[in-house]
Amino acid sequence: MRFHRRKVPAPVHPSGAHVTELHLLSGTNAAMATADAVVVGVLPARDDDTENGPRLAPGAAAVDAAFDGGLAALLALAGATGRADEVVRVPTRGTITAPLLVAVGVGPTGDEGPTAEQLRRASGAAARALAGTDHAVTTLSWSATDALAAEAVTATAEGTLLGAYAFTEYKNAGGRPAVRRVDLASDAAADDAEAALRRATAVATAVATARDLVNTPPNDLFPESFAARAAALGEAAGLEVEILDDAALAAGGYGGILGVGAGSSRKPRLLRLRWSGGPAPRASVALVGKGVTFDTGGISIKPAPHMDHMTSDMAGAAAVVATTVLAARLELPITVTATVPMAENMPSSTAYRPGDVLRMYGGKTVEVLNTDAEGRLILADAIVRALEDEPDYLIDTATLTGAQLVALGTRTAAVMGSEVFRDRVAVLGRGVGEDAWAMPFPDHLRAELDSRVADIANVTGHRNGGMLAAGIFLREFVHDGLPWAHIDIAGPAFHTSGPYGYTTKGGTGVPVRTLAAVLADIADNG
Repeated sequence: MRFHRRKVPAPVHPSGAHVTELHLLSGTNAAMATADAVVVGVLPARDDDTENGPRLAPGAAAVDAAFDGGLAALLALAGATGRADEVVRVPTRGTITAPLLVAVGVGPTGDEGPTAEQLRRASGAAARALAGTDHAVTTLSWSATDALAAEAVTATAEGTLLGAYAFTEYKNAGGRPAVRRVDLASDAAADDAEAALRRATAVATAVATARDLVNTPPNDLFPESFAARAAALGEAAGLEVEILDDAALAAGGYGGILGVGAGSSRKPRLLRLRWSGGPAPRASVALVGKGVTFDTGGISIKPAPHMDHMTSDMAGAAAVVATTVLAARLELPITVTATVPMAENMPSSTAYRPGDVLRMYGGKTVEVLNTDAEGRLILADAIVRALEDEPDYLIDTATLTGAQLVALGTRTAAVMGSEVFRDRVAVLGRGVGEDAWAMPFPDHLRAELDSRVADIANVTGHRNGGMLAAGIFLREFVHDGLPWAHIDIAGPAFHTSGPYGYTTKGGTGVPVRTLAAVLADIADNG
C-alpha cells in the first residue's frame, strides 16, 4: 500500500526551540509505515467484560493484525490498563516496520469512541513519551465514525504539538528534543483532513506563543519589552499596532494603569493590536487581557512563598495577543481588536498606596483599599478604551483573583458577564477542552464596593465572594446591554505540578483555545 503525505508547516515557536513537524498519512496500514515508533490508543476493559482486559482504540486494527490479533493481550502483559495518560513502550522485534510501539491510555469511552479531549490528552502524553525520537506515526487520529474523522485529526494534532512543547530558552542543557516528526494516520477526506490540520497547527502555535510569553522570566518580560515583543508578533501577522508609553498614558488620563505601574522603574504601556476582518467583517470583537508582568502586591505585599508564580500574572495579556494574531492567521471575517494594559506592580517610594484615589480613563474615580487588587484597575482603563471602538462583543481575561482557585480549583476558569454571552463562552470553552464554568453576579455585592470618598472601591471589606466582586467591579466600566464575558484564569493559566495530557509545567496558554472557539463561532453565527 502506498502512503500519501501532506506536510503542514511546523509552528513558528517564539523561543526558537525545536518544534514537531506534522504530516497527514492516508491509508490504513500503520504497521507498514517507515518510522521509529508507532502510537496506538488503549481503552480500559468494558465493565461487563473485565476478564478480557484492555481494548485497542480505533486506528490500531492494522497494527493488531500484524500481531495476529494479540496486541491487546501483549499490552496487558506489559501493564497497560487504558487509563488516561498511561504510556507503555513495547519493542516490536520486527513484527511491524517501526522498532517501537507506544501504547497510550485513552480512558473510558462511550459507544462513539474517544472524545476529542480524550484524543487530545492521549496525544499529548504520547508526544512527551516520544521525546528524543526522530519520526513517529500515530493512529490516534483515526476516528471511530466518518462524522468525527476531521475532529480526530484536529484533536490529535493539537495534543501532539502541545504535549511536545518545552520551554528551553534559558537552559544550557535542554534535555531530549521533542519528537521531530509525527505522521497522523487519518480516514478523513483529504481536503477535510488538511483543513483540520492547518487550523489545529495554527491554534497550537497560538497556544505555544502564549506559553512562551508566560514562561519568560520577568527580568526579561516587563512592560516595555512585552509590548515590543507583542508588537513584533502583530506586525508579522499584518496587524495594526499602537503602543502608548507612560507619557502618552499620562496625557490620556489612564489613571489605573499609571497607578499600578507607579512603583516600578519599568514604566507601564498600553498595547493595541487590530485585525481588520478582511474586506467584509461580519462583527467586531474587543479583547482585553491583564498584563501585570510581575505582581508583588505593591504596598499590600504578598507573602514570599510562591511569589515566583506571579511571573504568570500577564497570562491574560499573552492569551489576547496570541489570539488576535491567530485571528489574522486564520483570516477570520470579524474585526478583532486587542487592548492590553501592561504594568509591573512593585513597592517603592513612588508606589500607589491603600487610601489613594485614582481617576480612571473616562473619568470614574476608584478608592484603592488594597494595592494587590491591581489587575482590575488596569483592566478598567483598557475596557473603557476598548469600548470607544463600539464593538459588538467584549471579552476580557485575567489571572485576577486568588478566590477563583478557592471556588473552582486550578483547572477550571470562571466565566462572568452578561448572562447569554457568558454561557456561550463557557460552553465553547468546555467544548475545546478548556474547562470553564459560568458564575453569577449577586446584586448585593455591588453595595459592598461603595467607597467613602470615590465612585467605587477596588475591593470589598471582606474575602467572601472575592472573585465575583472583582467581576462586578469590572461591570461598572462596561456598557449596559453589551454582550460581555470576563474570564478569570488565575488557576488554569499556570500549572505548577507535573505534566498531564498535553499540559506541561508552567504557562498553559489558557484561554487561547476558548477565545479562538468564540471568535470562530461569532464569525460563523454572529
